[in-house]
Amino acid sequence: MDFIRQPMEIEKRSMEIIAPHLKGLNLDEDATKVYSRIIHAAGDVEYAPIIRMHPKAIEAGKKAILSGCNIYTDVEMVRTGINKRKLATFGGEVFCRVADPQISQLAKQQGITRSMAAMRSFGNDMNGAIVAIGNAPTALFEVLRMVKDEGLRPALIVGIPVGFVGAADSKEALENNSIIPYVTVAGTKGGSPIAASVINAVMYIIDNNRV
Repeated sequence: MDFIRQPMEIEKRSMEIIAPHLKGLNLDEDATKVYSRIIHAAGDVEYAPIIRMHPKAIEAGKKAILSGCNIYTDVEMVRTGINKRKLATFGGEVFCRVADPQISQLAKQQGITRSMAAMRSFGNDMNGAIVAIGNAPTALFEVLRMVKDEGLRPALIVGIPVGFVGAADSKEALENNSIIPYVTVAGTKGGSPIAASVINAVMYIIDNNRV
């Protein structure tokens, strides 16, 4: 069987297949790249009409990354999916604490999920940073609570938790927030690879050299 073997050629052909599904969405060049990466990560062109992006999201993400910001995630799968070597070239790191024993203890003490406890533990370190949530709706709800009640100000929230309980509601709440730029996906679809793809897309918009 004959098939494409070169990674960049596979990616190029994938983007060619995705392109027709973005027609009519009135996307600029940068937004097209982010949408394409999301669809590529999902292997699902049905994402095209349900992606939701704040008009300042990409610029906010670029500015934050270029400033050397860190990224805070809800689960290890998001952390793993982000190109950390690429991020390091800008001076940033990725943090996830959901598996820390201290977080488990804090969650039990406060009667909350570990993902919520992890977000609380990051606290003001998330100011000016990027928050990337790909699994836990409770983590997204908690970050939005901190934005509203504690004055937390991340540069960008990539909130794409997946599932049937709370995911759609948490993403709707993110879309309805009037304070922080965001990237999300309506409904139950999403997941860690999708959230990570957004971060990688923004980095590749800045500099498409792969490391």
